[in-house]
Amino acid sequence: MASARTDKAHMDKAHADTEWPLRHLVLRGLSWSAPDTPDTAIPIIGLHGWLDNAATFTRIAPALAQLAPMHCIDFPGHGHSEHRPPGQDYVLVDYVADIADLIDRYFEGPVHIVGHSLGGIVGAMYAASFPDRVGRLVMIDSLGPLTLPPEKSAAQLRKGITKRLRGSGAPMTYGAVEDAAKIRAGGLSPLSSEAAHLLVPRNLREVEGGYQWRTDARLRYPSLSRFDEAQVEGFLKAIESPTLFLRAEDGLLGGRESWRGRSRLIPDFREVVVPGSHHCHLDGNVDPVIEAIREFLDPS
Repeated sequence: MASARTDKAHMDKAHADTEWPLRHLVLRGLSWSAPDTPDTAIPIIGLHGWLDNAATFTRIAPALAQLAPMHCIDFPGHGHSEHRPPGQDYVLVDYVADIADLIDRYFEGPVHIVGHSLGGIVGAMYAASFPDRVGRLVMIDSLGPLTLPPEKSAAQLRKGITKRLRGSGAPMTYGAVEDAAKIRAGGLSPLSSEAAHLLVPRNLREVEGGYQWRTDARLRYPSLSRFDEAQVEGFLKAIESPTLFLRAEDGLLGGRESWRGRSRLIPDFREVVVPGSHHCHLDGNVDPVIEAIREFLDPS
């Protein structure tokens, strides 16, 4: 593996703040490792969900790092990674390109990918496009991109452009981290106060009078376009690596039936149902998630 820059001064409970300079921006994240991990172990790449950050893996990474070093990435615009430049959007396929650049630069052989939500989508698309670089793929409460019928494409494009022309309002300032954590706890995918306090600090920056979100406001802009279902099916059929789908009992896929058809498209596919909500790997009892992933990545 090529040498990414790791700040040893920030070591805490076997994890380190790490950065990976790419062609056009710098990705940052958190890396976990164990002293007795064999040199031949296949590295694990952790990819977080939309508006989250690398700290989403805080509760499962130490255990998975007993198998192999685990490198959890902040996607561009998230956490401590750089934002995309003005005039450039956060397009799904660009995240895939970022991960391809990362793996090509810093990892010589195949990697395992553990992705939650958006991270699972990006991981699946990368695994489909670069099958020789992925050993095993884990998707946590995630099974491919959201889709849109072709006849709704024009309306979606109009919605996305309209938001870009209007821009974002003034950023909110919170008096304390606890205030921001409370807002995040009641978000689209609710979190307990404990989980919010693990996730939120990495998404904040200190300013005069308190804290503001580090996350790029453009991440909330509607997509200019989406794949249709046939395109998503094409990606899933192209995945060659053994794939584990961890479906949360109370997750976001419960009310959608499309995942059932998608699950039959990946050649080497297995499903494990785990307790909890969409953030089953961060909130509540995460032991079933750890056990399922460890067994999948280390079947021996």
